[in-house]
Amino acid sequence: MKFEDLFSSVKKIKGVGPIISKKLSDKGIENKIDLFLNLPTGAIDRRFCPKLDQLEVGVISTIFVRPVKYTIPRFRNLPNRVTCKDEYGSIDIIFFNSRESYIKQILPLNEEVVISGKVGFYKNKYQMTNPDYIQSIDKEKDITKIMAKYSSVAGISPKTIQKIYKEEIGKLKDIGEWHSQDFLKKMAWPTWYDAIYNLHNPINVSDVNKESKFYQRLAFDEIFSNFLIFSEIKKRIKKLIKVSKVINDDNLLRIKKILPFTLTESQQVSLKEILTDISSEKKMLRVLQGDVGSGKTAVAMIAAYLTVKSGYQVAFLCPTELLAKQHFLLFKKVLENENFNIQLLTSKIKVSEQVDTRFQLSQNKIDIVVGTHSLFQEKTTFNNLGLIVIDEQHKFGVQQRINLSLKGSVNTDVLLMTATPIPRTLILTNYGDMDISTINEKPFNNTTINTLAKPAEKMDDVMVFLKKRLNENDQVYWVTPLIEESEKLKLTPAVKRYEYLKKKLKVEVGLVHGAMKSEDKNKIMEDFISGKIKVIVSTTVIEVGIDNQNANTMIIENCERFGLSQLHQLRGRVGRGKEDAHCLLLYSKNIGINGKKRIQILKSSLDGFYISEEDLKLRGFGDIIGYKQSGEKDFIIADPAYHSDLFQLAKEEIENLENKDVKLEEHFSQLLKIFKKDRVLNIIDTG
Repeated sequence: MKFEDLFSSVKKIKGVGPIISKKLSDKGIENKIDLFLNLPTGAIDRRFCPKLDQLEVGVISTIFVRPVKYTIPRFRNLPNRVTCKDEYGSIDIIFFNSRESYIKQILPLNEEVVISGKVGFYKNKYQMTNPDYIQSIDKEKDITKIMAKYSSVAGISPKTIQKIYKEEIGKLKDIGEWHSQDFLKKMAWPTWYDAIYNLHNPINVSDVNKESKFYQRLAFDEIFSNFLIFSEIKKRIKKLIKVSKVINDDNLLRIKKILPFTLTESQQVSLKEILTDISSEKKMLRVLQGDVGSGKTAVAMIAAYLTVKSGYQVAFLCPTELLAKQHFLLFKKVLENENFNIQLLTSKIKVSEQVDTRFQLSQNKIDIVVGTHSLFQEKTTFNNLGLIVIDEQHKFGVQQRINLSLKGSVNTDVLLMTATPIPRTLILTNYGDMDISTINEKPFNNTTINTLAKPAEKMDDVMVFLKKRLNENDQVYWVTPLIEESEKLKLTPAVKRYEYLKKKLKVEVGLVHGAMKSEDKNKIMEDFISGKIKVIVSTTVIEVGIDNQNANTMIIENCERFGLSQLHQLRGRVGRGKEDAHCLLLYSKNIGINGKKRIQILKSSLDGFYISEEDLKLRGFGDIIGYKQSGEKDFIIADPAYHSDLFQLAKEEIENLENKDVKLEEHFSQLLKIFKKDRVLNIIDTG
C-alpha cells in the first residue's frame, strides 16, 4: 500500500459495500486511516478451554464437543437447539433465526467440533447462544484465541469488523517510518506498522492496553503531531513584526489609581508579563488563568486601557449576554472620566443600534467594544484593532477564536482568560503555542467558604439552614442540573424547586435558566443583585461571571451530576464580599464512589489548581469542563490522564530536533497528514 492509499475511501476495501460504508461513516470512519486509528477497546480471550463440568457462566469459552441431538421447533419464533456433549457433561447450543439445513451442516452429529462463545445458564442447563465460532476439529487454528474488540457499530457484526481489518492491515508494511531508529531504540518502541498491526492483532490481552508499547507509540505520535503544530505556529508568529504599543508610565499609574482596589502581587506579575508583550514587536498570544475571584478582569482592563491610550481599539468577547453586559457596565463605571467611547454589541440589542455600533467601529469611533458572538460575525469590522480579550475562552471553539483573530492585523494582540485553572498536562495539550500567566492569589484573602454536604432526603434540615441564612440578611443561590422534569434522570428540576421554595419561604424567589428570554433573565438577575430577590433558583447559567457580593450562600442540588471544576466554579459565585460564605452540596442516595470523592476534595480545599488536577484524574480528559471544544475532540488515541509523561517527552523531542535544525514540517509531513494536522497548518497559513 502506498502512503496516499491510506486516505482512500473505505468503500475500496473488499467486502465493504454501500450499507457498511454508511454505517462506518456514521461512526466517523471515512477512509482507511480512520479505520486503522479506530483502535480496539479491549481484547477477547478465547484461550479458556474448559471441559463441560468446568464451565463458568458469563465467561467466553472455547469448548471441544460432539453434537448428539437436534431439537427443531414447530414454530418459527422459537430457537433451534443442538445438544452437545463431551465425556464430562452436556451443553445446549442455541440458534435464533438460523436455517435447519445450515445448523446440520456446521454441527454434524457425532463429529467433534470446536465452539467458542459466551456461556449462559437457563432452566438448570448450560447453553451458548449464537456462538462466535464453530469449526471442525481440523480447522481449530482458524479460531483466533486473542481477538481485538471494538466499540460496536450498529448493524455490523464483530466478525465482519474483524474481517475488514484482516483484509487491510497486512498491506501497511510498505508505509515508512518518520522517527529515527536511535529514538525508537531508546524508547524500546516498535515501528509504526508493528504498532498498528499488533494492536489490531494482539498476541496478549495486555497488548491493547493504554500502557502497552504499541499503544504508547501511537499515542506519542498523536501528541508529537500536536506539538509539531505548536512549533510551526511559533515559527510563523516569530516572523511577524508588529508595531509595538507605547506604554506610558503616567497612564499606568493613573489607571491603577482609578481602580477601587490595590492589585495583588500575583496580579502585578501577570500584568507585567502582558504589558511586556504588548509593548514588544512580537504579537501577543497569551492565556491569563486564575481561580474564580482572583481579579483577572482588572488585569485585562488595565491592558485594554493602555492599548486605547496607545491609539488602538479593544474587543472584549464574552460567552453570554449577561456576562457581556456586566463587563460593559464595569468598564463604563471605572472609566467614566476617561472620555472613552465604550459600547455593547450583542444579538439582543436593537438592530438599528447594532448597525450604528458596527459603523462606528469601522470608522474608529469606538475605543472599547464588549460583546458576544456578534463580535466575530462577518459584518463586524474594525478600523484599528489592537487587543482582543476572550473571557472564559473554553466556551468558544478554536475556529471561533481564529475568526475573531482574523478581524485584526499583525498589530492585534490576543489575551485569553479562563477561570478554570488548567492542569499542567492540558497546558501542554491546548496551549503549547501560547504563553501562560497565572494569578494564584485572591484579593479577598480575609474570607473563606465553608463547604458542607448533606443527603437530599434531609430537606427539612436544608430548609432550616436556608432560613437561618436569610434571617442573617444573606442572599442565596440554589443550583439544579435540569430545567424540566426528566424521565431518565430522577432529579429535581429548576422549575419544580422554584415552585417549592416559593411556597416555603416568605421572601422573593427568582428563577433563571438558559431557555428563558435574555431580557427576562437579565431583569431577574438585576433584581437579585439589587437585593429585591433574596433566593435565586438557577441552572448552571450562573456558573460564570455573575458578581453579587451580598450573596454568600450557595446550595447545589444533585451535586454528583457536576464535575469538580464546575462545582468549584459554582462555589466561586459566593465569598466575593467581606463575609464568610457557605456552600451546601446536596447529594442523592445513589451517589457513586467518584461522587463521594468529589465532595471530599471540595470540602478539603478551595485551591482551584489542585481541584483541576484532581478533576482530570477522576473524570479523564474528554469530560473536563473547559477542555471540550465546541464539537471537537483533540485526541483520538492519546489520553492526557494516562499519558502525561508522553506530553513532556514530545515537548523535549521537538526542542531537541529544533536545536538540530531539522525541518520539522517537511520531515514529519506524513505524520501530520495521518492525524489531519496539515489542515490546521492550512488554516494558519490562510490567516
